Amino acid sequence: MAILPILLFPLLGALVNGLFGGRFSKRTIAWVGVGSVGLSLLWMLLLGGRFFSSPEGERAFVETLYTWMSIGTLKIPFALRLDALSMVMIAVVTFVGFFIHLYSSDYMKDDPGFGRYFAYLNLFMTAMLLLVLADNFLLMFIGWEGVGLCSYLLIGFWYMEDVNANAGKKAFLVNRIGDLGFLVGMFCIVYAFGTLSFHDVLSRAPEVLRGSAWLVHAIPLLLFVGATGKSAQIPLYVWLPDAMQGPTPVSALIHAATMVTAGVYMVARVHPLYLLSPPALFVVTLIGVLTLLLAASIALVQNDMKRVLAYSTISQLGYMFAALGAQAFSYGVFHVFTHAFFKACLFLGSGVVMHALHGELDVQKMGGLKQKMPLTYWTFLVGALALSGIFPFAGFFSKDAILSALWIHYGPIFWALGVLGAFMTAFYMFRVIFLAFHGETRLEKHTYEHLHDASPKMAVALVVLALGSLVSGFVEIPGSESLARFSGFLSSVLPMPHHEAHASPIPEFALMAVSLGVALFGILLAYVFYLRYPGLPYLVGQMFSRGYRLLWNKYWVDEIYNALVVRPIVLLAQGLWRVVDVFFIDGLVNAMAYLTFAAGAGVRVLQNGNVQFYALMAFASLAVLVVCLTFLL
Repeated sequence: MAILPILLFPLLGALVNGLFGGRFSKRTIAWVGVGSVGLSLLWMLLLGGRFFSSPEGERAFVETLYTWMSIGTLKIPFALRLDALSMVMIAVVTFVGFFIHLYSSDYMKDDPGFGRYFAYLNLFMTAMLLLVLADNFLLMFIGWEGVGLCSYLLIGFWYMEDVNANAGKKAFLVNRIGDLGFLVGMFCIVYAFGTLSFHDVLSRAPEVLRGSAWLVHAIPLLLFVGATGKSAQIPLYVWLPDAMQGPTPVSALIHAATMVTAGVYMVARVHPLYLLSPPALFVVTLIGVLTLLLAASIALVQNDMKRVLAYSTISQLGYMFAALGAQAFSYGVFHVFTHAFFKACLFLGSGVVMHALHGELDVQKMGGLKQKMPLTYWTFLVGALALSGIFPFAGFFSKDAILSALWIHYGPIFWALGVLGAFMTAFYMFRVIFLAFHGETRLEKHTYEHLHDASPKMAVALVVLALGSLVSGFVEIPGSESLARFSGFLSSVLPMPHHEAHASPIPEFALMAVSLGVALFGILLAYVFYLRYPGLPYLVGQMFSRGYRLLWNKYWVDEIYNALVVRPIVLLAQGLWRVVDVFFIDGLVNAMAYLTFAAGAGVRVLQNGNVQFYALMAFASLAVLVVCLTFLL
């Protein structure tokens, strides 16, 4: 069965709505936009049937369409690869993406840019599917840049407002920094291997790179620079919170199924390069752990519901990279899998709240929404429990798998930092729930009385994703090799996590019990702070005012970047403008114009229209000529 149609369906939807959407009704646009992704989902299921019906040793299919580039000995085909890893990714992208598209058909129905929106959304799906199905680095890079372009278009979708356009530009520019690292890494790969094929590079990596003391570390680190941009890790995470300016379904798609998971997938795909460089693996884990703590701490004091979820995504991506650096590659992908369900559910739930409150997202102004929006509340609660790592929800299994990998490979300190992140996650998520859905309402009476719950299409998406948040974790039970179905499925591509390495006297289930207890304590503390004693947060904020200001101002990272990076570049640009452009270039052009004008003015006095003057000048010229000839002859 061909792999290509799974890409062509959303691409065709993007073209149809992009070119002809202005002539269609919104109903037709929705059918094209949602239906094209539905066809990709159906094709994924058919590919899955073919995949699982094949013998285990033959579950890798490469579909080469044609030779895309041929430069000397470097030949790059347009080839798609379907193996266990890409199968997981296309399942996540098409399944979650379909329900986000379905939700969008109601959420965006009153927007005048309805056709343009679905064209961009379908193109986003195409780019992500190309990224995860590519069989070489260059084709992956095309998908990589495609999701970057689509994120720019969708984050700045309402571009008539400067804040939205600026958020789109910020995402685009920050990602260009990371993409430069990815591009230089590809140049190094061509230099070392003479090819960009995944199979050739990864199979020959040990023999090629072990002889190069710098390339063995430079290539994985350069590729990781690209991952920090796409997957919003330190120091390139700053674009993702501002990406909330786009429509809420776009936020769900970016955070759950497309762009931010690209970096995690890329590192997992090329893991043999990282296994050759322990320092690179350590950097990946260190950046992941620092990012998960930084983002989680900022989320503790945010009042915008979507921004809390945005910082939560940055933090959860930190867990994924921590797993990759701890050589638990399948656990990192497992967290991508479970996170897609509960993060999409949470974002779409916040969209229903925003829709009902006419754009309001400040949880300090809400309260009491549970009574008016029961379906949104219960699905949001399921997503929050999964994100907080509470048994038996999906996040419990994937988060604790990562924590156990950190304990095994890096010891109790990194494990404890991961547990601290889990505590903060539970606290800030239930802070949102208690402030928004419980207690007395802080809304105006008219607004509160006219609140409405999710529409039928939105409700279907919420319920399906909430069910996924509940059951998707059972495909992998941490600490039990016999129940490690997810990592076992990926074992043909990714190495199995080593439970026996650095054996610990503390059983893995005991570690899980500790992390679960810490998460439950975070929920209890949020209850005490925001329901039992609602004045307590103010008192604590006053007692620790410096720490509170530090978190409220997000560690002043944007201000530091503005002072150290943005302002110097702006000043340099202004200096080049004033000195090079205005003084030299404009000055040279203006000088030529002035000289021409001056010369013309000087000559113009000879053309005054006086015949006697002309006769006098002719006589004088003749006299001068006679004198000159007399002396010369």
